[in-house]
Amino acid sequence: QVQLVESGGGLVQAGGSLRLSCAASGSIFSINIMAWYRQAPGKRRELVANDISGGNTNYADSVKGRFTISRDNAKNTVYLQMNSLKLEDTAVYYCHAKIRRAWDSLLYDYWGQGTQVTVSS
Repeated sequence: QVQLVESGGGLVQAGGSLRLSCAASGSIFSINIMAWYRQAPGKRRELVANDISGGNTNYADSVKGRFTISRDNAKNTVYLQMNSLKLEDTAVYYCHAKIRRAWDSLLYDYWGQGTQVTVSS
């Protein structure tokens, strides 16, 4: 009943920008955390940025100053604005949300399907 749908990935030249979005839908009571992770070939999945209810945001050092995470609570949607993209940003980006489900009031982790971001020279 709950799912995350990502969009916005694609191919972009170094120095360009992309905006990822992730919308949660279904029987949701509340969303505590929304976050973006990424995984490059041969690398572990890493946290890129998160937005914790209460106004706390966190960024990986590698993206600080270039990426911005934001949340639209009315739409249950999180965004990742990526500027000044570098070759090293190439990865599959995954949306994550910690959601309190409406039917059992339990917190549960949900993941988007992943979207490829490729930065070229």
